[in-house]
Amino acid sequence: MSDMTVSAGRRPRWGLFLPPILLLLLAAAWSGFWFYAASRAETAADAWRAQEAKSGRIYDCAKRSIAGFPFRFEVQCSGASVALVSQTASKTPFTAKLDNILVVGQIYDPKLVIAEFTAPATLTDGVTQTTFVVNWSKARSSVVGLPAIPDRASIVFDDPTINRLDGSVQVPLARAKSVELHGRLAEGSPSDHPVIETVMQIAQGSIQGVHPIFAEPFQADVRAKVTGLNDFAPKPWPQRFRELQAAGGHVEIVQSRIQQGEMIAVAAGTLGLSPNGRLDGELQMTVTGLERVIPALGIDKMLEEGVPQATLDRVAPGVKSQDLNSLFGALDRAVPGLGKVIKQNANAGVAAGINSIGTESVLEGKKARSFPLKFVDGAVVLGAIKVGQIPPLY
Repeated sequence: MSDMTVSAGRRPRWGLFLPPILLLLLAAAWSGFWFYAASRAETAADAWRAQEAKSGRIYDCAKRSIAGFPFRFEVQCSGASVALVSQTASKTPFTAKLDNILVVGQIYDPKLVIAEFTAPATLTDGVTQTTFVVNWSKARSSVVGLPAIPDRASIVFDDPTINRLDGSVQVPLARAKSVELHGRLAEGSPSDHPVIETVMQIAQGSIQGVHPIFAEPFQADVRAKVTGLNDFAPKPWPQRFRELQAAGGHVEIVQSRIQQGEMIAVAAGTLGLSPNGRLDGELQMTVTGLERVIPALGIDKMLEEGVPQATLDRVAPGVKSQDLNSLFGALDRAVPGLGKVIKQNANAGVAAGINSIGTESVLEGKKARSFPLKFVDGAVVLGAIKVGQIPPLY
């Protein structure tokens, strides 16, 4: 009876080892899959770099490594550099160097890739040999849709600054609390006339060295749609712009809002390219606080000190500054003080002239003016006044 009990209580010992053996086999298979996928990722990255190089965009890493086992891939690129050889009309490269880039992808979600960038970055214009230093506290991007052409992409910078390098001194050019850029494929396909929707948002942005009015912090939110692209195939930007112009493509500003203090401006419209590669189109704008912009631009001070020729070339082509200043002097000689009175009242006249453009309106509960801002073969025209000139894109 006792022998039968002992025999019945015995179980095969191999059953105890089966779970760990299966676990080891699974771990070995998973490790093999991870390392195979990692090697494929490196091969795909090399193929992408070669394809981009044919279009004049040369990417490189001083040191590249892949980690993240077992559930994700972490591609580390130290000493990253980009040389844009044929992206502008000039064949002189525009180069950028970055300290480090970390790209992360999860095995269970291979179509989502997240990247983090380590500051600073240095940008060098090969034509002027001007160097810019870009800094930020945090920068990251995400791409959805890989390994195929992305469906959505975003990049966000916290506390970005741009400085121009003058010898060993960094001259401030621009800064912001945050800058965001988002894009998605709205219509079509990557290989057949894609339509792109984009959103750009800037918080507490400012630009130095252009005009004091731009140095004041502003908020910007611009939403646009780009049509007329043939495909997403890698190609130089001048070629892409020519294709867009030939196809009658354009950028539709669906909605934009810029606020600086009490001044608020909204705009919408369509911009295209002329055969010369310059901006053509029109934006319908509504602006509050326009009367504050005139003094901020310094028109009254400019008139009191004399009108520079460059300003006249912009707002009144063909008029010579010495002729206008001589006129003010002659008025003073004929009737003492008359020239000064005219100068002092000129700013009010300019403001009245701008306020006569367009129609009265209301924006966000405040009095405003609505008027068209036109782009004619690169010339920026406000009413009948030419206020700027934009260089060609190709």
